[in-house]
Amino acid sequence: MAVAELYTKYNSVWIPDPDEVWISAEITKDYKNGSDVLHLQLEDGTELEYPIDPVRTLLPPLRNPDILVGENDLTALSYLHEPAVMHNLKVRFVDSKLIYTYCGIILVAINPYREIPIYGDAIIHAYSGQNMGDMDPHIFAVAEEAYKQMARKNRNQSIIVSGESGAGKTVSARYAMRYFATVSKSSSKARVEDKVLASNPITEAIGNAKTTRNDNSSRFGKYTEISFDNRYRIIGANMRTYLLEKSRVVFQAENERNYHIFYQLCASADRPEFKHLKLGPAENFNYVNMGGNSVIDGVNDQTDFIETQKTFLLLGLNEDFQMDIFKVLGGILHLGNVEIRAVGDEKSSVKHDDYHLKVFSQLLEIKLEEMAYGLCHRKIATTSDTVIKPMTKVQAINARDALAKHIYAHLFSCIVENINKALQFSGKKHTFIGVLDIYGFETFDVNSFEQFCINYANEKLQQQFNLHVFKLEQDEYMKEDIPWALIEFNDNQPCIDLIEAKMGILELLDEECLLPQGREENWLQKLENNYLNKTPLFEKPRMLSKAFIVVHFADKVQYECDGFLEKNRDTLYEELINVLKKSKLHLLADFFQENESSTGNLNAHIKVRPARPGFKSFNKEHRTTVGSKFRNSLHLLMETLNATTPHYVRCIKPNDSKLPFEYNSKRVVQQLRACGVLETIRISAQSYPSRWTYFEFFSRYRILMSEQDLALGDKKQICKEVLKHLIQDPNQYQFGKTKIFFRAGQVAYLEKLRADKLRAASVTIQKNLRCWIQRKKFLELKQAAIIIQQYVRGHRAVRHVLNARMLKQAWAAVIIQKHWRRYLVCRLYQLILVATITIQSYTRGWLARRKYNKMLKDQKALVIQKHVRAWLARRRYQSIRRFVLNIQLSFRVKQLHKKLDDQSKENKGLLERLTHLSSVHSADMDKYQKLEGEFQKAVEQRKFIEEQVEKSKGQTEQTLSEFRKQTLSLQAQNQKLEKQHQEQTQEMKEKMETITQQHLGDLEREERQRRKLENNFQIQKEDYEEQIKALIDEVKHLQKERIQLQEQVQEEYLVNDGLRKDMAQLADEILVIPKLKADIATLEIKSQDLEMSLQKQRKEMREKVEEITKQLLGGLEGEELRKRLSPEDMEQLNEDGELWLAYEGLKRATRVMEMHIQSQKESYENEVEELSSRIDQLCEETTHLQCKVQAENNANESIRQELNKLAKENLVIPEYKLQILELQKQKQDIENHLKGQVVEMKEKMEEVTDQLQGNLEEEGFQRRLLETQKANCAKENVELLAKVRKLESENYELLNRTQTDSAVSNRMQQEASQLTVENLDLLERLDQKEKQIRKLQNQIKSLTKTIGKDLKPRGVAVNMIPVLPANILFMCVRYADEINNAEMLKSLMNSLLDGIKKVTKNHSEDFEMLSFWLSNSVHFLNCLKQYSGEEEFMKHNTPQQNNQCLRNFDLSEYRQILSDLAIHIYQQLVQVMEDDLQPMIVPGMLEHESLQGISSMKPTGLRKRSSSYREEINKYTISSILQQLSYYFSTMCQHDMDSELIKQTVKQLFFLIGAITLNNLFLRKDMCSCRKGMQIRCNISYLEEWLKDKNMQSSNAKETLEPLSQAAWLLQVNKTTDDDVKEICERCSSLSAMQIVKILNSYTPIDDFEKRLAPAFVRKVQSQLNSRGDGATLIIDPKYQFQVTFPFSPSQQALEKIQIPSSFKLNFLTRI
Repeated sequence: MAVAELYTKYNSVWIPDPDEVWISAEITKDYKNGSDVLHLQLEDGTELEYPIDPVRTLLPPLRNPDILVGENDLTALSYLHEPAVMHNLKVRFVDSKLIYTYCGIILVAINPYREIPIYGDAIIHAYSGQNMGDMDPHIFAVAEEAYKQMARKNRNQSIIVSGESGAGKTVSARYAMRYFATVSKSSSKARVEDKVLASNPITEAIGNAKTTRNDNSSRFGKYTEISFDNRYRIIGANMRTYLLEKSRVVFQAENERNYHIFYQLCASADRPEFKHLKLGPAENFNYVNMGGNSVIDGVNDQTDFIETQKTFLLLGLNEDFQMDIFKVLGGILHLGNVEIRAVGDEKSSVKHDDYHLKVFSQLLEIKLEEMAYGLCHRKIATTSDTVIKPMTKVQAINARDALAKHIYAHLFSCIVENINKALQFSGKKHTFIGVLDIYGFETFDVNSFEQFCINYANEKLQQQFNLHVFKLEQDEYMKEDIPWALIEFNDNQPCIDLIEAKMGILELLDEECLLPQGREENWLQKLENNYLNKTPLFEKPRMLSKAFIVVHFADKVQYECDGFLEKNRDTLYEELINVLKKSKLHLLADFFQENESSTGNLNAHIKVRPARPGFKSFNKEHRTTVGSKFRNSLHLLMETLNATTPHYVRCIKPNDSKLPFEYNSKRVVQQLRACGVLETIRISAQSYPSRWTYFEFFSRYRILMSEQDLALGDKKQICKEVLKHLIQDPNQYQFGKTKIFFRAGQVAYLEKLRADKLRAASVTIQKNLRCWIQRKKFLELKQAAIIIQQYVRGHRAVRHVLNARMLKQAWAAVIIQKHWRRYLVCRLYQLILVATITIQSYTRGWLARRKYNKMLKDQKALVIQKHVRAWLARRRYQSIRRFVLNIQLSFRVKQLHKKLDDQSKENKGLLERLTHLSSVHSADMDKYQKLEGEFQKAVEQRKFIEEQVEKSKGQTEQTLSEFRKQTLSLQAQNQKLEKQHQEQTQEMKEKMETITQQHLGDLEREERQRRKLENNFQIQKEDYEEQIKALIDEVKHLQKERIQLQEQVQEEYLVNDGLRKDMAQLADEILVIPKLKADIATLEIKSQDLEMSLQKQRKEMREKVEEITKQLLGGLEGEELRKRLSPEDMEQLNEDGELWLAYEGLKRATRVMEMHIQSQKESYENEVEELSSRIDQLCEETTHLQCKVQAENNANESIRQELNKLAKENLVIPEYKLQILELQKQKQDIENHLKGQVVEMKEKMEEVTDQLQGNLEEEGFQRRLLETQKANCAKENVELLAKVRKLESENYELLNRTQTDSAVSNRMQQEASQLTVENLDLLERLDQKEKQIRKLQNQIKSLTKTIGKDLKPRGVAVNMIPVLPANILFMCVRYADEINNAEMLKSLMNSLLDGIKKVTKNHSEDFEMLSFWLSNSVHFLNCLKQYSGEEEFMKHNTPQQNNQCLRNFDLSEYRQILSDLAIHIYQQLVQVMEDDLQPMIVPGMLEHESLQGISSMKPTGLRKRSSSYREEINKYTISSILQQLSYYFSTMCQHDMDSELIKQTVKQLFFLIGAITLNNLFLRKDMCSCRKGMQIRCNISYLEEWLKDKNMQSSNAKETLEPLSQAAWLLQVNKTTDDDVKEICERCSSLSAMQIVKILNSYTPIDDFEKRLAPAFVRKVQSQLNSRGDGATLIIDPKYQFQVTFPFSPSQQALEKIQIPSSFKLNFLTRI
């Protein structure tokens, strides 16, 4: 379609305007080709004839349809040109209050000049993880895209933020870094991300200043490189700075300020720690009062200075370093106030008593005289001598200012270097993201060297941007397989060459700076000679002589040459440098030392040089100009950016007055042209700017398709066919793999066709509707007229015939009718009565017969049930029998497997022998080859052979006959081998059959002997041993057969040896060799065939054995057993499972018994050790007694005779030794006895298994008696101690009376021995009690483990009482309370709490496990309350429950701990549910079309939505959400969770659904439409219906959806009149004022028939809502949790009726 055809009536165009740049006008008359005028009507009603050049036909740009206005991406516009971009940005910024807009890969950010609440942490989390097109444009979306690409592609990223001063570059860069710091927390404790953010206030304080355009303008460029580790967490950062504006230190224009740090320091001058700086108000210092006003509205310099100090400390810069910085800053301020006086025309001087010079010298710790001299004198070095020359006043002032600038520049570099050191990291960085905050293109009334460098940097960045945009466009076309032609774009390389190439502007400037007498005039003359009239990019102004013009990519800029050379040289006199080098302030002295480090030196691990080198020795610095340094640092920056994936943010300043949401079209269009946005639009418009997926196109323009088109089925083919009819020119579109590409204007044309079709359909609908309304109205009037006529005519007829006779006749007729009607009614009643009686009789008979038949069927059913149950019992018995038989035969099958494996190993040995034979044959073949070589030699002796040919013929005939006989014998032997092999295989098969038959016979025999097997398990074991012996005999027999086979193979080997000898004899025979080779080959083939047959037979045998084993082991595994069961057998599934659990329980019981035996063995060994220790103690006591006796014998020689007499009686002492020996023997006997017992226990393990249940019951009985026995043991122990003490006293008396009474000594020793025996008995009893205590502790542990870890929530909830574990645990607590055992209760409660904590921690993501234990924890808590004995909890108890209350302990503290644990489990449960539900909410609530056919597609631009509507069904729908909620609800109900707790959980989930849906609605402008409101309202109704079905209306969950419901209503309600304003303010009570305004500003029509919301209406609503005072919150925190409470609900479950299933394996628990 020709573009001129679009210029029809009612379409709109854009025409130039001197004030608004572009204004809109409507076409009032169709344009015809060749016409020289276009008839237009402006928006104010003015008629206009717009002239058109008939030759060039330059028509004004068309305006996009209203439906495309306000799009998130400018590339979604059908007409891509400057006025469309301007209008779209204005609508979004002014009307919708949206500051961000995409333009392809660029994010356009317009400064609102007002704080807006779209940068909170909630917004960051909302954008985290989202694709770039899924949400509204935002700086966070760009940051997320960079972070995501870095993580996915492991490629470094960069975010380039540019724009004019005051456009918001610094704020945008700060928010980008804040996003990275929030979503990527560092792993170290140093909190690197906080340090990265803390660097911003410092750099803003020392590098930002107030200008006429911006109150916080960055006066330097900054590239911040944020480093990440391999887990993509921040580990460090580095900062590079560019081109600090040093001249601002000594000069500020009117209404501007110096750097913020000076004013912050002056505002804090009254603080005690800054008294020595001797500062005052900023108005007192020349360097900071030039702008006139030193205060910024809304800024508190003193507060900002405190914040700056805090960030210094956070970065590790101590207070001493800070004080040195403040001294230098204060010295700069005082230096500006130093007064320089003129002394004549050629000299100047400074007073030595100058106050400010004195303070300056004190602060910087330099000599006052030297500084005063250096300020007024300079040193000039000549070839022969050095001359000191005084300076004039002007020169001295310039030298002072140069000194101040250099000191500040060095200080700035030092601070940046220290910041980088604080942000350094140890280790290797994985990737990084760079954030470039750099000045945009600048053009002022007076442009100097700074503007030249800034525009040079923007030229380089623009070139990089153009190449990147072009590459992306090319990649898109190649990806879609679309032919593309080279797109022309404005390459600014010539302008860059003009600046930086050889003999360019910068090089000529450096060359002029090297000349001692260099001047700007000479430099300008060189430029004019080289470039004037030779390149269109360099021009000379008409008015100014010392200026030149450079044509940049954005605009022409006129640069004045004054100051270029001085600023490029950046010189400082050596005298002042030498003075500063002598400073005692190390910070200052280090600035000017030789070989100092550069600014921003990086860690060795970061191989990136600083952008701005530091100041090296001053003489060398004369050779390095500012221009060359800036060029080098810019090249390094471009290398870094080219090595990364760039992301662009273009900041726009909407007006120069800093008014909020004011849009100046002239200023905006200048910046759009300068920042590359329009260049992106131009490149896109040259090709195919509009791109739709096939499904989007089909959904949007289905109305233009005919039934014939829709019958094709394939939507892609439908789109192709439809486009051929709609757009005749095939060059206007291209079909890609997934998208359709349109030329500019084609989408608008399709929209026009669609609107025309809809308009025609609307007219038809209106016509027919109006016809129907009018016809209905006519028919109603007609019917009313007929009724009126009827009544009028009837009234007339009555009046005409009404008289006395007629009245009498009428009365008689009434009487007759009365009696006749009465007769009819009576007759009808009689008929009904007879029919009713008949029906009743038949009905009663039928009921009686039915009752009789039912009784008869019940009786028959009982008979059937009896037989069925008998059959089920028999089947169960058979299954048990099969199961037991399978277990018994498992060992046999394993032995058979082992036997087969051994046989396979033997067969492998045979195969190895055969391979050895084949290798021998190969060696023989080698010999035959040698014989062939000898054959050649024999040819040479042919004459000799011919002479003896007759002899050889005879010999050969004989040898051939012999060889034939041998081959025949070999063949016979091979046949014998084959027969033997077949016989062996047949024997193996027969043996396998006999084995299987024997197994089957065993099975039948064991079926007959089931009861004998159950009672005589030992006999079965002996049978097994006999069978094993039989199998061993069979194995031995097979081994013998194997030996025979080996012998046969050996014989074959010997035969082969004989053959080799015979063949060696025939080596000379030439004609026999080929035949012999053939025979050998046939033998090898036969041997290989034999091997293959052997292998096949072995495989068949193995497969048969495996089939037999599978049949025998078919019931071993539970899953296979379940598969074998028929549907009728499913009723017995639990019983079979219980049998399996019983078997598993037997095995575990066996293990427990083994552990028990082991523990007994250990206890016996401990007892033996204790006995030996006590024996040793007795030995020591006897030796001690002997020593005392000897001492008494030596001391009392007079009574030796008496002692000798007593010695005969005192023979007990040697008996002690004998007793000791006997005890040692007993110890050995006990050890041997224990070993024997262990052996016997191992031998009798199977008998112990049968007796285990009885032992466990006995142990339960012992456990119940444990406490009483322990108390008795304690009493016995006390008595024993008393007896021991008594024994000791008696022993002491015995020693005193040994001389007099030996009889007493004997008696005492006897009592001592008796007491020791009693003591040993008591110790044995105590050991037994300790063992019982340990056993009880193990049982408690096993109880908590079984209930806490081994339970499966689903199995308990389905087959048992859901809260059975809580009931069991409480009964254990009640038992401990009953026996009044505090230690047992404490151990039980601690183990219980620890067990629940562990199981919830180990299953922290298992919803069912958390729900199960939350229910049991709450129920256990309620049991502790219900049976606590407190009156408030006993109101609903039965008398039996009151009798079961706790009596001895108060568990209120444990109740509090358990309540806290339940709260923690509840929070875990809610978190798991929220994590599962969250991915479903946005697709199900917002994106899915629950009401089909009411939504409509819109173009989405280059940033195609990743979650846009696709051809396939969305992954999640509202049904998915409802199903997930139903799953949660049913699971919690199965676990018998308290209903109030379920309601709280449902309320929390509904709050999450509402919050996430509403937050996404706020952040997605494409969702704010009337139709989407209908979808949301429909989805809310589904949720409300779900609440009703689940009887959850009282949970208050519906109230949590009220904000979302009001938002949906707000999208659908009429929004035009003042009454609508009032209704909105009244109805939307759950939404804040900011949320209401956000929805209204984001409201977007989907069709042309919807009206766009007027900004005046939004302002009215906003003014009405100002009185609310409901805060400035936009985003709802989805992580907010309501307070959870556990209401007390007493249980009606009787504890005495609770049964513990055997599957719990708690057999040691018994009911009291």
